[in-house]
Amino acid sequence: MRSHFHKTAAAAGALAAAALLVTAPPASAAGSRDVTADVLADRDVTLTGDTVVTVPAGTTTYDGVFRGEGTLTVRGSGTLILTRDSDFTLPRSRQRQAVRTLGGNHPYVTTTRPDPPAITVARGATLQYGNGGTTGLIGHFPYGTPAFRLNQDNIRVDGTLRLSLKSAYNLGTVSGSGLITQPRFLWGTWDLTSGPFSGVIDNGTQANAGRPEYATSLPGVRKVLNQGTWTVDTPLGQTVTQRMDFYQREYGSDINVQSRPGGKVVLTGQYSWSNQGGDTNPSLSDPALNWTPATKNVNKRGTNIKGADVQWGDGTTSRIFMPGTAKTVYINLLAARSRSLLTFDYNGPVTLGAPIGGGRFHDTLSAPGAGDIVIRGTKGNDVTFAAVQYYDGSTTVEKGAVLRLGSGRPGGDGGLYTGGGLYKVVNNGSLILDNTAKPLTLPRISGSGSLTQAGRATTTLTGTAVTYTGTTTVRKGTLALRGGATLARSKGIRLTSTAARLDAGTAGLRVVSSLSGKGAVKGAVTNEGVVTGPLTVSGGYSQTAKGELVLGDGPLKVTGPVRLAGELDFSAVGTGPARRIAVLDHKGTSKTTGAFKGLKEGTRLKLADTTYRITYRGGDGNDVALTAVTASASPGVRADTASKAPAAAPRTTGAETEGLGWWPYILALGLLGGLVVPPTVRRRVKRREGGRHAAH
Repeated sequence: MRSHFHKTAAAAGALAAAALLVTAPPASAAGSRDVTADVLADRDVTLTGDTVVTVPAGTTTYDGVFRGEGTLTVRGSGTLILTRDSDFTLPRSRQRQAVRTLGGNHPYVTTTRPDPPAITVARGATLQYGNGGTTGLIGHFPYGTPAFRLNQDNIRVDGTLRLSLKSAYNLGTVSGSGLITQPRFLWGTWDLTSGPFSGVIDNGTQANAGRPEYATSLPGVRKVLNQGTWTVDTPLGQTVTQRMDFYQREYGSDINVQSRPGGKVVLTGQYSWSNQGGDTNPSLSDPALNWTPATKNVNKRGTNIKGADVQWGDGTTSRIFMPGTAKTVYINLLAARSRSLLTFDYNGPVTLGAPIGGGRFHDTLSAPGAGDIVIRGTKGNDVTFAAVQYYDGSTTVEKGAVLRLGSGRPGGDGGLYTGGGLYKVVNNGSLILDNTAKPLTLPRISGSGSLTQAGRATTTLTGTAVTYTGTTTVRKGTLALRGGATLARSKGIRLTSTAARLDAGTAGLRVVSSLSGKGAVKGAVTNEGVVTGPLTVSGGYSQTAKGELVLGDGPLKVTGPVRLAGELDFSAVGTGPARRIAVLDHKGTSKTTGAFKGLKEGTRLKLADTTYRITYRGGDGNDVALTAVTASASPGVRADTASKAPAAAPRTTGAETEGLGWWPYILALGLLGGLVVPPTVRRRVKRREGGRHAAH
């Protein structure tokens, strides 16, 4: 048995198809009745078919009513004001509208095959419902719809429809391409249901574009000039998508978003200030003005997410819904029935310049927000928080997405509220920390994603719940570990520039995967994985039997005690001959203890065509270095097998080899080829299968 949600989806599809039929104005028969004289004389009019009123220039106030069966077209160049409620219907032969109530104990209404418009406002004409009071609406309400009255008299607006009513009302299905406008401060509320209307809506006080009793679909609306409160709600389990751009030009406007369990509101446009274009085509002369406070805060606008599941963007745009800073926008994430959820779904970089809090209206930082944030894993979704956030909840970065804390520019530092009990970061994408001045402290980071320190300001990871498994990269500034935080689960640590610092604190850094780059580590390093220079360790360096040091572009520099074991990899060393190759520059005064596997003091090895001898007493007495020796026939250890096969003891040319000539040496080479090489090859293959020494 299909659920009522599936039925609603089917009904919504039928509505979308049928709504196209409403876009064309009804054909006016040649014998349409003109009742202009009756209207000008304030006489009641009984419709008996298609009816026309031609409004002269200026304002005409009509105190009569329309009744009967037919259609009403208002045309001309003036304004017709209705002061009394009118009630008429389409001729029965044209009625086809199907209204269904679904949802069981949570009823909501769907409309399919909407009727043609009963009222048409032609281009150039203005029809005004009411004159500041509670009457003046044209409507017929035959449906037993729950909690609101659904208007059967659908309306087409190609001119202007002005709603000067203080009551609550519904317009039915709306079509046309004109202007629907409501004056400010009337405190009337109108329910805006679905339709193919493609014009502009000027909301002066209050509009409900969706409620628990119906889902609003307005796919064609170009723009909304929101000078009051625009409220979006959903029925149980339904998704409402609104693609229009919103504008405001007076202080005090907001967008309130609510949803029932299983419901969702998707907003794909942008909520911007307007300084030009009037009511009919609001626009902003310069997008940067959204980020700059205007006189008397007239460009400040906000959104209140009240226990709702809300998504900004649908993966097809990179225009953020709320552009601005804390001085020009406010964002409240509230709990009502449940906590809120806000998802960012863009296909390019966007910047959130304001904090998300949980206060009332513009006092957004009076309380923490009650909800969670998701950065959707859409290709190209790259979100920057250029303000310190104030919501108590989780932040999830999905695989493929990027979240940046800080824009990398002065004044654009970001951060998360970590003082709440519900804070955590689940990072399966990429988390980039790019503050220039404000230090960051981040506990509780999990997930499979990467973390990058990119800003000059220090970031501190704290606590034992730092468990993410992706790569850790420090490009600039300092990444510090405190309070038991480690990078033991990170699959790799990279310090990519000489300006990169990793402060491991008194606990030191335990490398179980890899550590590489050009930067510096403050604190002792214990290598149980792979370390690749040239790095600087401001502390001790201890390499266990599991560890490996890869000789790169320069030596590993260490200021503290050095204890060596494990392997030494020369695969990254260049082929050019050098008299001396520094492996480890021990800047301390203590003796270097231990040795690399198979490379005890004095062992010879060959790199390209040069033979070297390793020493642990080089430089100022405790450096590890390779020194070229004079070519000889003495066997040694080749560089590509030095860390994999038992090293041969250094040989010297003495009387033994001089007396016997060359043949014993040739025999020895044959023995070495038959006995030593095969085990070495086997070890090399085995190590490559382990994934750590593919370059050997």
